[in-house]
Amino acid sequence: MIGGSLLPLVARLRPLILGLPLLAAACISPVDYGDIRHADYVANARCNPPSEAAAANIVTKPEMPFFVVTSRLPDCRNETIKLLNHRGDKVRFGRFGAAQDIINEKGKVDGRHVPIAISNEAQWWDDLSRTMGNREGRVLVYVHGYRETFFTSSLDTSQIARLTNFTGPVIQYAWPSQGELLKYAVDETNMYWDERNFRKFLTKLAQQSWTKEIVLVSHSLGARLILPAVEFVDRTTPNGDSSVISNIILASPDIDRQDFERDIAEEILSARRVNNDRRITVYASAKDSALSLSDDVHGYPRLGHPRCFDPFKAAELKEKGLPERCYAAKSEYDVPPEKSGLTIVDTTAVSKGRIGHGDYLRSAAACRDFALVVNGARGAITGREPTHLSYVFALAAPSEDEELDHLAICRREVE
Repeated sequence: MIGGSLLPLVARLRPLILGLPLLAAACISPVDYGDIRHADYVANARCNPPSEAAAANIVTKPEMPFFVVTSRLPDCRNETIKLLNHRGDKVRFGRFGAAQDIINEKGKVDGRHVPIAISNEAQWWDDLSRTMGNREGRVLVYVHGYRETFFTSSLDTSQIARLTNFTGPVIQYAWPSQGELLKYAVDETNMYWDERNFRKFLTKLAQQSWTKEIVLVSHSLGARLILPAVEFVDRTTPNGDSSVISNIILASPDIDRQDFERDIAEEILSARRVNNDRRITVYASAKDSALSLSDDVHGYPRLGHPRCFDPFKAAELKEKGLPERCYAAKSEYDVPPEKSGLTIVDTTAVSKGRIGHGDYLRSAAACRDFALVVNGARGAITGREPTHLSYVFALAAPSEDEELDHLAICRREVE
């Protein structure tokens, strides 16, 4: 009797209980400036190379195939450059490579690092233009999410490149996420602080004559950085339509679902832009515990978590024998476009990992689907099952006798 009477109270307090770590992060765990002046980190010319030195960096470091644009503060005091979790004094441009082992004085492995060389901005754009000119003007831009360091987001960037076998250059936009569980509020703050920087970069990339197609990929909180930027680029492009930004992929997006429906989707996926081949693919999972917590903290469902906020809608779906999952609605058009602009892929049945927040790089079925989407596939492609909504597809769980090596399929090679 006593236990039963406490259940309603526990249910009401659940959002507060779940949100306590985030509240603690915001209120009693501030960002520490550190013991070193930030100006000292960037005093060495390695942080601000002239064009000649930048060119030498690129020529002599062919092991750095990936491009990076970052607002993180670099540490250039030693020959090995590091990107810290603080905000930088300006946006910097560079190249980086796959993670390497750090060998100590005794010849033993003492950790890993991502090699990076910072370029002069003008030299960086020249280098990118030459690379894209040899790859038919295609480029992939990856924006990471919450709780990432430059090391972890670089691992994901290189994995995306291998998994998709993308033929053009791959650019990571690295914003100053703290890489810590109890720094969600700080990450949100830094993400919003970085909006102007990212939209300026994306605008310049979209307006280059040699840019023919931009594939935008974001994970988690990164969706809140790229979507407003795409709106800005559309708004400021002379003809009002940046058609080179054609393929937008939102993996586990931590963004308000109703905001996406009302404002973002209607602008970014206007009929004219959809007919010009603009489309958005969303990967969502009901098993995404990270976004479930974000639901509770923010009060409303996230785009990447198909929770039914409306209990009457959930009851209606249950009565029809359908899963109690609610998704973002498609934009309403006076004159519907000829193509479909929004596709939602439900990865619940194939969700992997402890929290189900990175299926597109962890689950074999989701990895295969993601690779196809990056390379232009859309609609009812292999591996997708239709649902009661024409624009929502579900990835089916593998049969009991099908053993999948998720690591090998998703990484294409073990790191």
